Amino acid sequence: MNFSELFAPIVADMQAVDAVIRARLDSDVVLIRTIGDYIVGAGGKRMRPAMVLLVANALGYHGVNHHKLAAVVEFIHTATLLHDDVVDESDMRRGRETANAVFGNAASVLVGDYLYSRSFEMMVETDSMASMAVLSSATTVIAEGEVLQLLNVHDPDVSLDRYLQVVRYKTAKLFEAAAQVGAIISGAAPALVTAAADYGRHVGTAFQLIDDVLDYSGDVQALGKNVGDDLREGKPTLPLIRVLDVGSAEQKALIRGAIETGNADFDAVARAIHATDALDYTRQAARAEADRARESLAAFPNSEYRETLLKFCAFAVERDR
Repeated sequence: MNFSELFAPIVADMQAVDAVIRARLDSDVVLIRTIGDYIVGAGGKRMRPAMVLLVANALGYHGVNHHKLAAVVEFIHTATLLHDDVVDESDMRRGRETANAVFGNAASVLVGDYLYSRSFEMMVETDSMASMAVLSSATTVIAEGEVLQLLNVHDPDVSLDRYLQVVRYKTAKLFEAAAQVGAIISGAAPALVTAAADYGRHVGTAFQLIDDVLDYSGDVQALGKNVGDDLREGKPTLPLIRVLDVGSAEQKALIRGAIETGNADFDAVARAIHATDALDYTRQAARAEADRARESLAAFPNSEYRETLLKFCAFAVERDR
């Protein structure tokens, strides 16, 4: 399934969100506009803003605040990417050079700050205190996740629980918040708001787990980043943790050294991963999360939007980029 098929019910809404994004990236400061245009031009999946739109439509929302809140979610996500790439010293994202590689670290950090500030300005404009509470809390949790991940770097003794905490804080939290605010602005009952949040959290977790699989099995052209980057940055992701749990003594020693140094033989690490069930194990964990996401939608009324949310679950685990 491609993006055009997945987003078919919300094509007009996505176009409206793109218009909001471009309008609100405008600034009298030329460098902000330049980097903003560069980021928008890079594309991206826009899964998080799409989640706002789909949940809002699925629960009968009528208005335009879902466009603004979807843009807010994308701004928050983009700000985290700008800061991530500086912290990780990344030079490739979405198939081209990162903003920090082109414009420098200082400019990337500051434009990321601008996007956060613009996001809060736009939140206020929606006059939804409940949405503001969810999104502002999410930005705090995401920042905590970034710090937790930093603490895990080059540590081969990271447990499964510590790893999953980073995933839920750093990645899944914004999916959760996106789905939750879509339900909130629709005036949905508390049980449906909770169900929407649960859906987003599980889809977001599945999405990250498959990212971890793709880091060792994905094609660099399809994935749009350097395959193996997480290992080079010393990040102990689930496939590596699995080899440390079930691999041979030699495989375990190889993975421990790779995490500790970040400069081990990537081909040897990939062979160790493929020689065990590490990738299948991680895919199964992602499928389990996607199943939980589907279960969360049981109380949603039947509609093409609910069907698309269900398709999101399959897309999250079956994608190759």
